[in-house]
Amino acid sequence: MSMTRIGRARQAALGLSLAALTVGATGAMHPATAQSKAAPATGPGCSAEYRIEQKLSSGTTWRMCWRYESEAGLVLENVTYQPPGEAAPIRVLTSAKLAQIHVPYDDGSIEYDDLTGAGFGQGLMNMAPGECPGGSIKTVRMPDAGEGQDRNVKGLCTTTRSRGHAYRMQADTGNKVFQAQGKDLLVYAVNQVGWYEYITEWRFQDDGTVNMNVGATGSLAPSDYDAGDGRGWPIGKGAKDYATSHSHNVFWRLDFGLDGSSKDKIEQYDSVVSPPAQGGMAPRNKTTVTRVTKELAGDAKNMRWWRVVSGTGKNKDGHARSYEFVPGATSKYPGRSYTKHDIYFTEYKECEQFASNNLPNCGTRAGKSVDKWVNGQTLTHPVAWVNVGFHHIARDEDQQPMPVHWQGFSVAPRDVTAMNPLTPAELADQNGHVEQGGGGEG
Repeated sequence: MSMTRIGRARQAALGLSLAALTVGATGAMHPATAQSKAAPATGPGCSAEYRIEQKLSSGTTWRMCWRYESEAGLVLENVTYQPPGEAAPIRVLTSAKLAQIHVPYDDGSIEYDDLTGAGFGQGLMNMAPGECPGGSIKTVRMPDAGEGQDRNVKGLCTTTRSRGHAYRMQADTGNKVFQAQGKDLLVYAVNQVGWYEYITEWRFQDDGTVNMNVGATGSLAPSDYDAGDGRGWPIGKGAKDYATSHSHNVFWRLDFGLDGSSKDKIEQYDSVVSPPAQGGMAPRNKTTVTRVTKELAGDAKNMRWWRVVSGTGKNKDGHARSYEFVPGATSKYPGRSYTKHDIYFTEYKECEQFASNNLPNCGTRAGKSVDKWVNGQTLTHPVAWVNVGFHHIARDEDQQPMPVHWQGFSVAPRDVTAMNPLTPAELADQNGHVEQGGGGEG
């Protein structure tokens, strides 16, 4: 490791040592023990200390368990969503966590795997007063850092936040407006890696959408002010102090288990626009669906999307429940085989935990990165890996401290409920075709 990642003076305040990082790496060799010594969250029976439950003002309740791994950091498990009108919680995710933050520098001098090679998990930060407005900060018991005892870090915030309009609709008659302001449950932690600090945020909306984001902040590493022309940006006075450009390729690992079953199905949708038919007024758009039955390294294209479909659960209309991947802005990095694709679907293997520099030994599944695991195996228990890239070309405004730059994606419910889960009572009978006055667009 270079001074960029471990040479920061205030790193000592974390109480870390190279021995501590070794403890983390060793723990990851055995996934069952790669976590704090606290009791693992295995389902609804997880203790109150490791349970998150929040009923939002709209009536939606999110429930989940959490634990902390020595490399991946925060892990959320057995995530359920219960909107108004549903008698029981609906399982959305069995497990969700970061799977890597890969940081290659433009000059080719160095690259990092921040989770499995630079002490991400050991860098959990105590939150200062005011960092969790309106919420509570949970204490995380960190594994023994080589000093003979665990550390307690006030490092996990759970709070709620308004997001603006959940919907708005003018009534057909009269002046009535149907509108509601949306509310979210936020769960987040801050991990320091060298000069950078990563905010790992999970945002659970009252309409069932889940947003996953990583925000990079902290400081630009002073040891990187040596970029040559075309590989950096001057942030000092005049043409000097060229901060080296680099990428942040963030991976997430999602094991859905919709409705409590691992037998999810994967579908890919592609739409193609063609010229108007003879005598027609407008172009035509045809959408085709492809069942993804074997492991896949997927590439995003215009009008392409994927969804995970429940193998067991249906909504009240009899439609299979599913979650759709909604990509965020990304800059795909072509420098490594595992960063060349936007999404991967692999068959579940316990040892496959990190998208690159995977620590456990996966035996016959050759290779230590997710692209090597896509080998045509039939999907019976699919795991999704999502890759979102950001090319960081520094600017004057990045000092000091560096504003947060976010990257991430969402998964949105598709047919999880029979109607908008926030539908007002007056409109509850308007399911399917509804006779309405007027006309026009919409």
